[in-house]
Amino acid sequence: MLFDSIKLFRDIAQARSLSRGAEKNGISQSAASQHIQDLEKKLGTVLFDRSTRPFTLTEAGTLYQALARDVLRREEEFIAALDRLKSVVEGEVRVASIYSIGISELSSLKEEFSRRFPEAVLQVDYLRPDRIYEALLADQADLGLVSYPVATKELAVIPWREEEMAVVASPFHLLAQSAVLLPSDLAGHDFVGFDEELTIRRELDKFFRDQGVELRMTMHFDNIEMIKEAVALGSGVSILPKRTVAAEVEQGRLMTIPLLAPGLARPVGIVHRRRKRFNRAAQSFLELLQKTPG
Repeated sequence: MLFDSIKLFRDIAQARSLSRGAEKNGISQSAASQHIQDLEKKLGTVLFDRSTRPFTLTEAGTLYQALARDVLRREEEFIAALDRLKSVVEGEVRVASIYSIGISELSSLKEEFSRRFPEAVLQVDYLRPDRIYEALLADQADLGLVSYPVATKELAVIPWREEEMAVVASPFHLLAQSAVLLPSDLAGHDFVGFDEELTIRRELDKFFRDQGVELRMTMHFDNIEMIKEAVALGSGVSILPKRTVAAEVEQGRLMTIPLLAPGLARPVGIVHRRRKRFNRAAQSFLELLQKTPG
């Protein structure tokens, strides 16, 4: 179909790779190469500069990429409108989620979604926050689940929930016996935190600066799973959303201690492209998310 041909070009251009674009569309590299050659012959111009590695778009290729993006968005709107005429919820919804939400919760949500809408397909990718925004802008995801969500001219945010933060420690740590902690109680203890480029790290740094507390940061990671493992092994304490360590607390590997810190919470939101027309599957999953924020 025409749309399949346009999608192939878009995927090759986005990946800047003939092989990756071909793989994404389930065809051979030689078939993808022949398609591009036929397209360039039909248009009477070169779309890719093959002298660079990875190759880049020519000026004509950039124009065609913009056309492809517009055509595929119109196709998306058409499919969504067509779906609304049907009574059965079917189709695919693509969700990009940060690890701490996806690993702990999306498996149960996926099971519930499949039970309610057996004709629909839920595809979940676990990505870093910056990659989620890129996937949404590139039409590679319908919905994104991120912490500290940011709205832009092209992306809208639906607030989902505020997650309680708590001190997390090994059961054998000195602070694990405390009933409650003040921010100042963490001074002098080894602390396992997040990488500096992450928003949650900047928010926690600001919180402790405002409290006049200097942490002894000994380790830092880019995801909650690694932080939990380091804390369980006795490398220090951390501050994490309480719900993300529920399984480890139940297993006895970690403990949470309430922190007297009014206003300290992790906001989580649902992000999507503005003016996006959701198909019935995406709309139904969005409604399921909004009904089960906790």
